[in-house]
Amino acid sequence: MKNCWVFALLFTNVCFMNAIQKDNFFPFGLSEGDSVLQEGDDEVSEALKIKKPLQFYDVQFNILYVSTNGFLSLQPPPGESQYLRNMFPLSFSAIAPFLTNISSGRGKGSVFYRISQPLSGKLSGLVSVGDIKVQLNDVDIHGFAVVGEGRVYISISPVPAQAGWALMAVSPLISTFGWLFALELQGHLNGFSISGAEFSNQAELVFSPQGQRVTIIQEAQGMDSFNHLNFDIRINGDLPSIPNGAKVHILPFKETYQYNQSVVTSSSLREYMVVSENGGSETFSNMLHQNVSFRSCEHSPWTIPDFQQVNVEHLMVMFTEGTTLRYAITNKVGPVGGELPGLVELNPCSTGKHHCDPMALCLPGDGTQYHCQCAMGFHGDGRNCYGTNECAEGLSSCGLHSECVNMPGGHHCNCQSGYEFDLDLHVCVGKCSVYCNICMEFGCLNCAHDFANRGNELVNCVHNLFIFSCMSCLYFTGGPLFSSFTDIDECFLQLCHPFASCFNTQGSFHCQCWPAYKGDGFLCQPPQKPKPPLTVCQQHRESLQKSLSIYPSLEAFIPQCDEKGQYKSLQCLGTTGHCWCVDSRGQERVGTRTMPGTAHANSALLPRVETVCERWRLSLMTHYNGQPSSQDYMPLCDAHGNFLPVQCYGNSSFCWCVDHQGVEILGTRSNDDVKPPCISVDAAPLNNALMYPVISSSPSGPAILYTQASQIGVIPLDETDPVQEKSTVLLALKDSIVIGIDYDCQENMLYWTDFGRHTIYRVLLEFGSEPEAIISQGLVQPEGIAVDTVHRKLFWVDSGKDRIETSDLDGRNRKVLIDSDLVNPRAIVVDAKSGTLYWTDWNRDAPKIESSSLEGHKRKVLVQMGLMLPNALAIDFDTNHLCWADAGKKKLECISPDGTERHVFQDALNYPFSLAIYDSHFYYTDWERDGIMVIDQSTGENTAYLPIQQSHLYGIIVIPSQCL
Repeated sequence: MKNCWVFALLFTNVCFMNAIQKDNFFPFGLSEGDSVLQEGDDEVSEALKIKKPLQFYDVQFNILYVSTNGFLSLQPPPGESQYLRNMFPLSFSAIAPFLTNISSGRGKGSVFYRISQPLSGKLSGLVSVGDIKVQLNDVDIHGFAVVGEGRVYISISPVPAQAGWALMAVSPLISTFGWLFALELQGHLNGFSISGAEFSNQAELVFSPQGQRVTIIQEAQGMDSFNHLNFDIRINGDLPSIPNGAKVHILPFKETYQYNQSVVTSSSLREYMVVSENGGSETFSNMLHQNVSFRSCEHSPWTIPDFQQVNVEHLMVMFTEGTTLRYAITNKVGPVGGELPGLVELNPCSTGKHHCDPMALCLPGDGTQYHCQCAMGFHGDGRNCYGTNECAEGLSSCGLHSECVNMPGGHHCNCQSGYEFDLDLHVCVGKCSVYCNICMEFGCLNCAHDFANRGNELVNCVHNLFIFSCMSCLYFTGGPLFSSFTDIDECFLQLCHPFASCFNTQGSFHCQCWPAYKGDGFLCQPPQKPKPPLTVCQQHRESLQKSLSIYPSLEAFIPQCDEKGQYKSLQCLGTTGHCWCVDSRGQERVGTRTMPGTAHANSALLPRVETVCERWRLSLMTHYNGQPSSQDYMPLCDAHGNFLPVQCYGNSSFCWCVDHQGVEILGTRSNDDVKPPCISVDAAPLNNALMYPVISSSPSGPAILYTQASQIGVIPLDETDPVQEKSTVLLALKDSIVIGIDYDCQENMLYWTDFGRHTIYRVLLEFGSEPEAIISQGLVQPEGIAVDTVHRKLFWVDSGKDRIETSDLDGRNRKVLIDSDLVNPRAIVVDAKSGTLYWTDWNRDAPKIESSSLEGHKRKVLVQMGLMLPNALAIDFDTNHLCWADAGKKKLECISPDGTERHVFQDALNYPFSLAIYDSHFYYTDWERDGIMVIDQSTGENTAYLPIQQSHLYGIIVIPSQCL
């Protein structure tokens, strides 16, 4: 019997690996609401949209497909004939635990599937970080434990950024589970063995030196019918602030637990180091007191030692993606004072306490020594492994007439249109339209003129001709019964690699690489140039990196070398922030060392660390030998090294949107003259960002309000004309990307979406008013927003989750209206009188403008023909028309709500993003001129307002005079 532990979504109890009965399976079938896959061979379900995106390596997926052949696919899978012969690696992304050829036809069985509701713990409470109060409402907690190694991982998401950084220092959120699943030394028990995962923990954490205090209550209800551990955590109190972007290292510690019949108590001092983005560091501490109460069996003998010690050997915490708090901890429980006598220390590869990358192999050495080696298809030092793009670097095995598809850890080859794999499954050859028996009376008429199909197998013809498989259709002469055949010289088809010679043979051919080149003839690699000898700096650096793979150390210093391999003049220890100057031998210059956080005398002249975008660009430049062609892909980086939101192949029109890591955003790829309207995910720095943003001025008459990166600007109107010299910044918001904006005339309240902070805010338009976050959880990419001033409702679109939501104006009573058939939703407006919502979707494959009721019912497509990039949307209440601006068609059009009276107002726009209508004038933000354009409806005259250049302008509204 083998015990195994699982802790996915929720902590899970023991499962036993012996034979099980049907009754032991999770409940399934039609009675449980499951769907049934159609019976047969090679059946695939329809696309199943999942509520939360699935992260598969570096790509997010929102849909799944279920197959009878024992796998889940993240994209429409090909027919089984295209993958069952090849097996791994597959040519498509899949989760394949039972991959094989299965048929459910003729009553053999059924495949049931469902999109399950997630089971997870919850985090709730109210915490204060400085003057900011953050409410946590049933935040999901997921995790798993490797019980045999005493390791636990949990993630908490979505956590508001205002609290996420500070919560990194709250170690009891993970350490309680570390005690619960600690590795048990002989004669000692972890928390699970004692409590059965039914306990209540009350803890108090006091921070030094400023005395902030939080209380934490953890309630674990034991295992449910699915062997999942259910628990809830409540936290209340004050937290010390931690700078955005900082890292927190919680130092190893030992904690003594005292046990009696139903209560466990412990106290411990825990130290943690905060390392800022610039390398400066500072160490803090907090004191924990906790009482764990549980129900013990009063009739069983008490065999637990009165005191046990939990050694926390490794505790990792990070706040990622601006929403996810991640913890990992490694523990063991044993006697107070140390290890058991005579205990043999295991190799880190066996215990899992190594520092290898998840994409690396841990290779044990002597004693506790080990070595990390990146897996095939990845490169690096083993502690950090990076995927190799074999397609981009010319390392693929794909031959002529094939396309290389990069995959995590490798690549796959697909034949181009009109070609197929030959029987060796490696070479792409021209295919005839159908396979047929070449001995038919009139031959294979579907082949090209004067050619017969080669067939799939050896064919015995009536005239004793034997035709073997070859790589093309066979040329024939003679009458209908093919009295003779002539061999084709396949070398004319240029199937060999450009660095190979082709030799034709009867019915076949042979490829051979040129002298000094290596390969099979279909792929030939040039001879490797000898690498130049390492410089002193490079040898020094390589030696230390090898030592670190065996003896990891937080304080280890790795020298930095320049592009020529020489010591950089400035060296720093990133974990402490100390910096100093060195000479050409790498020796420190006396008197040049600076303390953490201190600007170096020559800091303005020092180059910053290269970003991922810049390193990728340099790597490809080297691959292209410094001369990329006009069609080659080169990552586009901004002045700060961030990925530009739009990436393209060379100077072509083949473009797509990317996130801050350079990963393509699905549904944005295009191949036309107009680039997709991608929004930057990196907030532009503010020159005069306020410590506490407040309304700096409020309009006294009609005015234009517009969003521009991290600020909201205001331009007074003289009737309908912008008064440019009186324009000012209404609100400056650090680290924000403000997109959508709308206004409530009744309460003089401004609402906006923050793309960077994943939050919706509002503020009273009065001098000194502070913004209020009304929606701070569950948002990914909020864009358009609309206020219903009659029904007092708020509506917005989330292009990251592809859905439309609504709530009260204060953020309560939130619900999802539309979450299907949306790809790139952007603008949204509401007609409160008719009770109708309108929105745009700039899906590159099928752009459209839709409408529905305020409850999400009566949904219909209003406009679909003649659209490309419908970014902007507004209602002209004077004419009762819906108007939009299309950045692809460069048109401004209007239509009646019933879909009639469509007409073009202007067809020579630049690149509109957002639209407002006031007093027979159109106002729209223009990405081409980075300004605001004004169109008089009666004359068609255009005027422009160009603010101080900083970034693209996004949302725009006009506040009429009657509201002020």
